[in-house]
Amino acid sequence: MANFKFSQPVMGRRTFIGGALATGAVAALAGCGGGENGGGDASGKKVMNFYLSEPAFIDPYNAQENQGTAVVFNVFDGLMEWDWDSASAVPCCAAEAPTVSEDGRVYTFKLREGMKFHNGDPVDAESFIRGWKRVASPKMETPSDICYHLAPIAGYAEFNAGDTDEFSGLKAVDELTLEVTLTDPMADFPAVCCHPGLAPVPACADEDPKAFLEKPIGNGPFMMTEPWKHNQYISLARFEDYYGEKPSLDGVYMSIQKNPDTAFNEFQAGSIDFAAIPSGKIKECVEKYGESEDGFTSTPGKQCLLGTELSTYFLIPSPQDPVLADPKVRRAISLAINRQNIVDTLFEGSRMPATSIMPTSIDDSPENVWEDCKYDPEAAAKLLDEAGYPANADGKRDVEITLNYNGDGDHGDLMSAVQLDLEAVGIKVTQETVEWATYLQQLSDKNFSLGRLGWTADYPTMDNFLYPNFFTGADNNYEEYSNPEMDAAMLAARQIQDEEERKAACRKICGTIGKDMPVIPIMFYAHNYIGSERMKSFNYDAQTKPHFETAELA
Repeated sequence: MANFKFSQPVMGRRTFIGGALATGAVAALAGCGGGENGGGDASGKKVMNFYLSEPAFIDPYNAQENQGTAVVFNVFDGLMEWDWDSASAVPCCAAEAPTVSEDGRVYTFKLREGMKFHNGDPVDAESFIRGWKRVASPKMETPSDICYHLAPIAGYAEFNAGDTDEFSGLKAVDELTLEVTLTDPMADFPAVCCHPGLAPVPACADEDPKAFLEKPIGNGPFMMTEPWKHNQYISLARFEDYYGEKPSLDGVYMSIQKNPDTAFNEFQAGSIDFAAIPSGKIKECVEKYGESEDGFTSTPGKQCLLGTELSTYFLIPSPQDPVLADPKVRRAISLAINRQNIVDTLFEGSRMPATSIMPTSIDDSPENVWEDCKYDPEAAAKLLDEAGYPANADGKRDVEITLNYNGDGDHGDLMSAVQLDLEAVGIKVTQETVEWATYLQQLSDKNFSLGRLGWTADYPTMDNFLYPNFFTGADNNYEEYSNPEMDAAMLAARQIQDEEERKAACRKICGTIGKDMPVIPIMFYAHNYIGSERMKSFNYDAQTKPHFETAELA
């Protein structure tokens, strides 16, 4: 079992000290169309080849999953960033930690001077307001699924409802001073500001939103060299006018592969520098390529990354399915699944069976444990009997569900294992797959039966696993769970300033929600990735963010 090291050595944007920086000039850019960047040409330059599944969005306003976020994280910088050594939010575009009013509601951020977007526009307080309003706006052609991050800010509800064009809680005091007013105190708000989607954007994002959707103009260490080539690639080049330490890499070629096995084959052929290790090949790869010392950093001869992620894999019962609306059926499904067999067979023991929605790497208190997150097929059968679905003479019941999931990820073997477990207690199961972006739309439209999702921490807090997934009306609450008592408890916990007291409150909330089994946790994720020998050093952190800014080629 890989050991999780929470304080892994992930350096911040501006603390990187690398080797000799490759030279190259950036041609003048104008508007959202931009221009060509010399670093985009891979010939003779230091370019990393990185495997990626087709993202849903790469525009920060809707950076909702780890594939798109991998792009946004490197193309944009926000106010704050997460420092793994101190386990806290530290300044990024902010020049210093924010000042906070006595009542804990007003945060004032002073921005660094001299920051530029990739098109030359200045990064200022108004650009942050512009970016945040896009996240919260109901007028976007596709409204954002991550707007819940801004819900604590005063005026969000009215702005998000379309009742006003003003977002009252956001104010540009001057060019480099951003004032954010919350409706209530929230001790974790600096951590919220670490989310890559809460980035500043230049004026062209509003002037030509369709172009920006395909080729976002950011302020981060890398810039896009051309519009996104869907299902083919995304090309990034180093931004030479970056305000921080410039990356060692000239660029990154993000090779979009529909099948992770194909990407691994290309890794073995030497054409991809970073890929996922297929099911059943972890030990084989460790023996051949060596295991990373910290679980997150690939170096020559120590190339397999197996560190624990801040992520949970779970099943989502559709609110439109009358069978799954019964808590007894949901609990029975949970009890019927042999999680230990899944992690042992498919992941060679490198992952952990989920005991609740809350990863033990976030908080390992037994108070978080959900009673029915265990393997007990006899108890599952009894609950199905009580729910009105007795077994026939052949052991089958009058219960049928469909396992819905994205077929462009490595989920088929896991879903087949779940199917066998459920059929063993008499449930009839079928499977349906679509590609990732379509699948996310199906979840939003409630066009599924029993879906799957993985939740990776937006920022490493307990609240981030509770509020987005279980608060009434929250954007990731696809199962439409609603418990007014828990809603009030979550809002109250956010206001607790003492960290240990806040965690204690979150543990009670997590345990209580588990009694309803609104989702069915399966396992806590761990990395199963591999870097090539070309990578002198490459870090892929516990939030599945690739740190191209600190990567070095051998």
